[in-house]
Amino acid sequence: MTGADPGTPARGRRPEAPAGPSLSPSRAADFKTCPLLFRFRSVDKLPETPSADQVRGTLVHAVLERLFDLPAADRTPEAAAALVLPEWERLRADEPLMAEIFATEPDEIPRRRAPAVVATKGDTSESGQVSPSADPALPATAGATDSIVADFGTATDSGTAAAVTEGQLALVDAPAGAAEAARIAAFLSSARDLLGGYFAVEDPRRLEPAERETYISTLIDDELLLRGYIDRLDVSPAGDLRVVDYKTGGAPREAFEGRALFQLKFYALVLWRTRGVVPRVLRLVYLKDAEVLDYSPEAGELERFERTLVALSQAIERAKRNQDFRPKPSRLCGWCSHQALCPEFGGTPPAYPASLPLLTVSESSTRVRTDPVD
Repeated sequence: MTGADPGTPARGRRPEAPAGPSLSPSRAADFKTCPLLFRFRSVDKLPETPSADQVRGTLVHAVLERLFDLPAADRTPEAAAALVLPEWERLRADEPLMAEIFATEPDEIPRRRAPAVVATKGDTSESGQVSPSADPALPATAGATDSIVADFGTATDSGTAAAVTEGQLALVDAPAGAAEAARIAAFLSSARDLLGGYFAVEDPRRLEPAERETYISTLIDDELLLRGYIDRLDVSPAGDLRVVDYKTGGAPREAFEGRALFQLKFYALVLWRTRGVVPRVLRLVYLKDAEVLDYSPEAGELERFERTLVALSQAIERAKRNQDFRPKPSRLCGWCSHQALCPEFGGTPPAYPASLPLLTVSESSTRVRTDPVD
């Protein structure tokens, strides 16, 4: 296990109050994906109606969190499936907006396609320079999983577990004219199908997470606040840390693994700066494909990543000062809720706010996933 040099004080510390620049993995990803999207979400605070995929991701994450409240022997696929309905009722009570997407038929007119992607400058690299990709693809560590299993618990044999149903049932697949109850039933069924992917790769009866849905934060150089929520943190008897993040979408191609690991490297940096220990394993669990991606970071890598985040924060603050957030066309435009206000689609952004909203660490009890598929 790689840890911080005991003779060198950690540069990050737990913040006493949110002040100055701040970054979360989702907001950092927004700016890297499209600066204008970052502005719509973080500066203009425009409302967004969650998609079915986002709500399903929120529901499945909630079920997996509650699953570990049960005694170890009771953490079965049947028990997880039984948690779907009560968790859905709780989410609806906390966030009534979630249920509104089922009140009417799915929109029959698809969103317009993204405009042709033109050559643009790349993202800020870890050295602070501009490069085509700020976080290049990172291969999974060969052979790492075998040694890790003995420390944290075993993964199941996917051949003996329930396979993930091909072609998860989406709301748009529901019969036209179906009642709201039928649409909700199809939605809940698709959530249960995704849970099968989890049991195909992990056996929760052999795991005892140290923390779940945990808020973590640190200040870098007493200025930049890094913050976020970890789905699950496992701690081995030897004190090794494993950060686990559930993804309800499909596993990315190898060329995009670096992008997928950005979020976990963010968490690893915060944990290192606050606890003095570099996590031994960063684990992405892809429920749709029943696949696991394990990656082992190193201290030097996280130091470079920290410089990336500082440079990214500086770019965001510069864009705020200049009131200059430009669109960055890509295939992800097809999921954007703000096409009507985007110049790439013939829209006009609203007037820039006279004063920017203050950061609030406290959030609602339910965090709706904002990625297209998380």
